[in-house]
Amino acid sequence: MLYPRQWNLVFIAWLLALVSTLGALFFSEIVGIEPCVLCWYQRIAMFPLVLILAQGLATSDSSAIRYALPLGFIGALSALYHNLIYAGLIPQDLQPCGQGSSSCAQIDLQLFGFVTLPLLSLLAFAAINTLLLIASKAPRNEK
Repeated sequence: MLYPRQWNLVFIAWLLALVSTLGALFFSEIVGIEPCVLCWYQRIAMFPLVLILAQGLATSDSSAIRYALPLGFIGALSALYHNLIYAGLIPQDLQPCGQGSSSCAQIDLQLFGFVTLPLLSLLAFAAINTLLLIASKAPRNEK
């Protein structure tokens, strides 16, 4: 059972996952930015979060937190690795993408001169994971 405080935290996490999913689809389908391999890994972790968290909210089932957290951590690790590639800290030999339009090292979009899509992804996964961890530790004695 999700208690009121948990429900609110999971709802905010769901909103973040939904906005992130819609943003990823907007940038690929409308703007035309082709996702690289690491972008796909992050999408594979993010897209199901919308459904898992929505199901948990609809049924007030706290086990949705337990199912969502592993996806959140996998997505965050993938986004962190992608940011390290952007920063030039990962050698070319260890990068999963080659050269060309869908290279993992190619910066396709920068907002405000420093905010990249992998950074947005990392921030979204970090926020979702933080909210879910707080929700999992929320007191169970609320009425």
